[in-house]
Amino acid sequence: MVSSSKLLIEVSGLHFGYHQRVVIHDVGLHVAPGKIVGLLGPNGSGKSTILKVISGILGDYQGTVRVAGREVHSLKRRELGCQLAVVPQESTFGFSFSALEIVLMGRHPHLAGLAFESQSDIDIASNALDRCGALDLASRPIHELSAGERQRVVFARALAQQTQILLLDEPASFLDIRHQVELYDIVRELALEHKCGVLTVMHDLNLAAEYCDCIYLLANGRIAASGPTAEVLTYTNLTQVFETEVYVDVNTLTGNLLIAPLSARNQTKKYYK
Repeated sequence: MVSSSKLLIEVSGLHFGYHQRVVIHDVGLHVAPGKIVGLLGPNGSGKSTILKVISGILGDYQGTVRVAGREVHSLKRRELGCQLAVVPQESTFGFSFSALEIVLMGRHPHLAGLAFESQSDIDIASNALDRCGALDLASRPIHELSAGERQRVVFARALAQQTQILLLDEPASFLDIRHQVELYDIVRELALEHKCGVLTVMHDLNLAAEYCDCIYLLANGRIAASGPTAEVLTYTNLTQVFETEVYVDVNTLTGNLLIAPLSARNQTKKYYK
């Protein structure tokens, strides 16, 4: 167990609601350096809301939310931007910036006052695009890109921010299988080699089984199960939380779990071992 003083994200007793309707109930979670932590659950279970609280977008919460040891509401936006980077579900842009200009926005927390980006910032942004296989998109307007291309640019922006914490909200949802794997391979590299802490919302259970060190499984705004990935992604937990039957086995190639949904005609209502 990592001591509290070394945790990158520490959440305890979190309650949050919209217009007097509580949607997060007594949630606790933590992210340690070098770990990829998955936040899974059905639609509407509160996953994105938790990320928005941790990233400082949503305030007026009850409980404790610490980033790098400091309470989120005590951090200024620039300070928070130097600690964590966010890849949202979807990004909207009011102007047709180029892809490179979008990625350069990730450098803003590191700039003093109204300073312009230096050549070093441009190099960092270009390298981030290259790492995401998107350098050829650098000069193209963001509005001309496909959803998957835009998502790779937004991920590159997070990389250019060079923080130790990444908050990812379904970052692979618009990507084809090749780019999903490439994205999470980068995430794993950041965790293993640079000791970044990653909290990622995911819907793809097999990607979660392949990449996550541990899982928090949400249901109706509460933690239904948490722990090492193989202990959480069980037939019983998944069937109860998602209210549908799945097949859970072991991938003989990787040793990780292999999870598949079952159609109504193939559901057995029996537990797989």
